[in-house]
Amino acid sequence: MRAEPQVIELLALLVAHGERMVGKDEIHRTIWRGRVVSEAALSSRIKTARQLIGDDGQSQRLIRTIHKKGFRFVGEVRRLGDEPPRPDAATATPGPPEALASAGVPAEAAAPAAADSPALPAPAPCQRPAVAVLPFANLSGEPSEDYFSDGITTDIITRLSKHRWIDVLARNTCFGFKGRSVDVRELHRDLCVAYVVEGAVQRGGGRVRVHTQLIDARTGHTRWSERYERELQDIFELQDEITETVVARIEPEIGLAERNRVVHARPASLQAWDCLHLGMHHLFRFTGADNLEAQRLLQRAAELDPRLGEAHAWWAYALVLGMVYWDTDPTPEGLDAALAACDRALSIDARNATFVALRARVHLARCEYDLAIADNESAIALNPSFAAAHCGLGDSLAYECRYDEAVERFRKAVALSPNDPQLWAFLTYGALALIFMGEHEEALRWADRASALPNCQYWTTAHRAVALAALGRRDEAQRAAQRLCQDVPQFSCAFARRKLFYLKDRRQIEGYLHGLREAGVPAG
Repeated sequence: MRAEPQVIELLALLVAHGERMVGKDEIHRTIWRGRVVSEAALSSRIKTARQLIGDDGQSQRLIRTIHKKGFRFVGEVRRLGDEPPRPDAATATPGPPEALASAGVPAEAAAPAAADSPALPAPAPCQRPAVAVLPFANLSGEPSEDYFSDGITTDIITRLSKHRWIDVLARNTCFGFKGRSVDVRELHRDLCVAYVVEGAVQRGGGRVRVHTQLIDARTGHTRWSERYERELQDIFELQDEITETVVARIEPEIGLAERNRVVHARPASLQAWDCLHLGMHHLFRFTGADNLEAQRLLQRAAELDPRLGEAHAWWAYALVLGMVYWDTDPTPEGLDAALAACDRALSIDARNATFVALRARVHLARCEYDLAIADNESAIALNPSFAAAHCGLGDSLAYECRYDEAVERFRKAVALSPNDPQLWAFLTYGALALIFMGEHEEALRWADRASALPNCQYWTTAHRAVALAALGRRDEAQRAAQRLCQDVPQFSCAFARRKLFYLKDRRQIEGYLHGLREAGVPAG
């Protein structure tokens, strides 16, 4: 079988670097000399290369696809004339012509690639974490029950892929491991997988039990595990509920793991992805100094890689948080810049639910409630498991005095993501909505839950003081106000009015300030 020179060059590139994945960008630089070509063109060349050496896309015996990243040659490679390598011997990487011949490519087909094979760039490090969802095991003892465990696996893959900062291996790739014992570290080495989700399903006696865990493929350590038990009623409704819950809990755990990895490694030369996650680390520490550092690092990430939409969108959110909590002035110019940054992120990826939800936060700060509601609803449509979008929608509805709908959304956010780094915020914003609707006992319960969480902010204490004052518990309200003024010495009614710039309903503002005064907060 003869093949065009591009196919031979591509095969030579993969074989010569069989010790690693060859990324798509590297293939474009090397084979097409940087010229932009369609994904179909690359797929066509890969298909022909596989046919040339007796491989195919289903078995991937020699050329393995690394989902969304690139390809790797995984066959044995040796120079012509060499003795076959001993199992324990290290072998040198062969040059392209010898490697192609030893891989079974006819000499006449390989010849065109040998003349001017260009120098190859160093491998690019993996950035966006890749996740493999291995087929959940069916522990029911009945092969006919496979459809349920397979359905949960497929739904987790589908829903997790809606978090677009994560690369999720395709279903066909994941199901290639069904029924096999898998060493997750081999997945990391061979497929550049950073995390593995695995689990098991057991049905019996009208109940379903699902075990699931998230494993760091680089170390083999379990990052998170959980067990769910449900009554078996509507099978499809149950499947939706379990997968929605699992995915909502996995995504924050991956985010935490990535932030910790960057913080502990802290490479001397920070790349855009490192700056992004280091910035996120500071953002979620929720202090004024950390917020400013987050803004700086996220801006730097955007400078290093202008196509990194996460850097633009999260910088906008950091800026708005600085306005609401700390020392960033809520100026029209700043709010315009935040909106422009979110629009920039969405010009890069218009279907990214996170970017849409963060733009909704900016609209909320601009008192553009209708736009905030529309964006949050769009984010939820793109990713129903995205807890922060449900919280944002609750906020937007509360400021429009649609309180029952708002509280329902806050409850949904808390239920979806009880290990979310912003859980205290879900509860605190919910407490404010409950204060607005006059449900002060419930508001106090929500604020008390929030106050027990790490990184909880001073607005939670302020909400407690307002709720206690409304309930006539004057002594407790005064103690809460005293603690508030100790934590934030500049806090006063005037300070609160400035920080509540995103409220446009005068009844909400004046009612809240009245509660602060009743609790003993100074006028300022």
